[in-house]
Amino acid sequence: MTVGNLPRWWGTPLVGAVGGWLATLANWPLPWMIGSLLAVIGVRCAGWLVTEVPRGRQAGQWIIASAIGLHFTSEVMTEVLRHFGVILAGAVGTLLLGLIGIFILLRSGTDRATAFFASMPGGASEMVNLANRHDAEPARVAAAHSLRLLLVVLIIPALFTWSLPPIPPPPRAPVDALWLALLLPAGGLLAMLWQRLGQPNPWMLGPLTACAIGSVAFDLHIGLPAWAGALGQWLIGCSLGCHFDRPFFRAAPTFLVRILLFTLLAMLAAAGLAEALGWLATLDQTSLMLGMMPGGITELCLTAEALQLSVALVTALQVLRLFLVMFLAEPMFRLWQRSTL
Repeated sequence: MTVGNLPRWWGTPLVGAVGGWLATLANWPLPWMIGSLLAVIGVRCAGWLVTEVPRGRQAGQWIIASAIGLHFTSEVMTEVLRHFGVILAGAVGTLLLGLIGIFILLRSGTDRATAFFASMPGGASEMVNLANRHDAEPARVAAAHSLRLLLVVLIIPALFTWSLPPIPPPPRAPVDALWLALLLPAGGLLAMLWQRLGQPNPWMLGPLTACAIGSVAFDLHIGLPAWAGALGQWLIGCSLGCHFDRPFFRAAPTFLVRILLFTLLAMLAAAGLAEALGWLATLDQTSLMLGMMPGGITELCLTAEALQLSVALVTALQVLRLFLVMFLAEPMFRLWQRSTL
């Protein structure tokens, strides 16, 4: 469906806004992200192939990452450093959960490289690049990561929201326009630098790092305006929805079913591991559990913020796991290849 000379993405924010608004009426968790995501998927599967808003996902990540970074106060950072051993153990544990996916996919006849990179809990674009370098099937690797992200976005916020007792929201942190005018552009500049250097997930990690450093260094206790979170969710949800259409769900259904099985098993295993680590270290088991889920940083940190869990703990687990995957995935695969020659 096109209208005159309008770009193909013109309808995406409108569809997403309607979906987000309906989700708020239904009292869904993370309504502006999940509502816009489902609405965009719905119209694309119906035949209206709306496309991503240019740089919409980066803008959404910039907003959300800045809000997450501002959660890092000096007191919170002290707690994170005090429990760094547990955080490292949790990140390594969730990295090893990829073995479940490798086993399931190999049993179905998937080649070794595709099974490995489709099962790693890293960023989709980074894993697809590695898959290309090792003669895997990049389309299947991309499909696996997209489906896993979709499942996590749809299941985890709802599961945690509806299984925990309702908690009244805390007072919102004050908005300091001067500090935000300094920190937000700094985060954007750092993201562009990291992107130029080829670092993973730059528009999430750049603003997060800039705001966290500023917040800890100057002992700030500030936040973004209330509407900013909804705006970031809406932009991210619209962007994620554009990765799905009818051909996606029809392609290699057996492969997608096995990814579904792997994702559910990985969630259960992560929950059990988090329970054990939380008990050993006397840490908040719910926050640990959320941080160890096989999803993306943005979506899980948003869930932590909405449920008033430890955003810093969830963020630390997710960021550390991302860097472990980025630095260890390829050497681990090469070691595996050599060990079986």
